[in-house]
Amino acid sequence: MNRWIVFGLLGQTFFGMRFLVQWILSEIKKRSYVPTVFWYFSLLGGIMLFIYALHRKDTVFIIGQGMGLLIYSRNIVLIWTRRRASSELVKEI
Repeated sequence: MNRWIVFGLLGQTFFGMRFLVQWILSEIKKRSYVPTVFWYFSLLGGIMLFIYALHRKDTVFIIGQGMGLLIYSRNIVLIWTRRRASSELVKEI
């Protein structure tokens, strides 16, 4: 099998894992829940699919994944910022 196809399928697997993890954890918690790992799977899979889209020169795919990467990155920054603020609050107490 072509290495690029394998790379694209691996990226899609990581991207799809986010839904599986979110679903399982929501079922465990008995409520809709988006865990932090959802955003990491989104970012990793998104980066891989973006690279694959660049290789294929697929403008629609590039734009779609590129926009998603901005959203996933921003959510991770928000998570890090909140954690840092929480840890600084604990240090003050």
